[in-house]
Amino acid sequence: MKNLKFTIITFYQFKKNRNLEKLQNLLKDFCSFHKIKGTILLADEGINGTVAGLTKPIKLLELEIQKLGFTRLELKRSFYELMPFNRLKIKIKNEIVTFDGSQLDVENHSGKHVVFNEWNALIEDKKTIVIDVRNNFEVEIGSFERSINPKTKNFSEFKKYVDKNLSENKNMKIAMYCTGGIRCEKASSYMLNKGFKNIFQLKGGILQYLEDISIKKSKWQGECFVFDNRVSIKNEMASGTYELCHACRNLLGLEDRLSKNYVKGISCSKCINKISKDKILKLKERNKQIEISKKKGLYNPYIKYTPSDFS
Repeated sequence: MKNLKFTIITFYQFKKNRNLEKLQNLLKDFCSFHKIKGTILLADEGINGTVAGLTKPIKLLELEIQKLGFTRLELKRSFYELMPFNRLKIKIKNEIVTFDGSQLDVENHSGKHVVFNEWNALIEDKKTIVIDVRNNFEVEIGSFERSINPKTKNFSEFKKYVDKNLSENKNMKIAMYCTGGIRCEKASSYMLNKGFKNIFQLKGGILQYLEDISIKKSKWQGECFVFDNRVSIKNEMASGTYELCHACRNLLGLEDRLSKNYVKGISCSKCINKISKDKILKLKERNKQIEISKKKGLYNPYIKYTPSDFS
């Protein structure tokens, strides 16, 4: 039991769906029964999720999703000693990754996928425009050499960046990347619709690249934000150094956590003068309840559980 870890899978597929409520109920029942936690989004255009559980239940979930018709999943696995999610959420949305609002044919019309061992040569080519499709706060803690930060607050803003800054570069080679690949699928489809000719995207995103390439050959600089309790990872999928402030959800590096304004679970220097007394009291109460649950052996979603707790 000592070396047991949770399996985390990140997956998506653009595929036309029907009966979303039926899909939602099937997946909710399956994941709840098998103690799988995380988030799965369903929309007419496909499925997008990141979940974690013990190895066998996760393998069964992969098979179940394939049985439901998603036979060409873009899927990545990683492993972690603690459950990286607090709860299970399975939601029906308008889009599996919010971007355009219009009906892009992403399933059949997106950029050329470039695997990790071809990516370095592509981004080293001075004629290639390299663009980070992620949000500004993600880019600030890590990125590829030579890449442009569009400084977007959310993915929907990327359209404006394309229209304003790239319209004169429709014949240039443009290489894009994001965390797991799904945002690039949408962005590249949008750009191809706008008349761009040479759009490339990193297959499997940063996550696949960091897993597949050695530190010696890696062009990745810094850390990569992930949407779970690990917060960030480094080359070869090593654990990162960042944490999230529970009050403002800002990323906190080692220096941020040395600040006198940092109180774990309560505040940081980025929000100390912005959060209300009422919110501080609620955060303190939550911390108190977590400690009570630990002492009494009660379930609390904010406790860091190990695989042995799930066996």
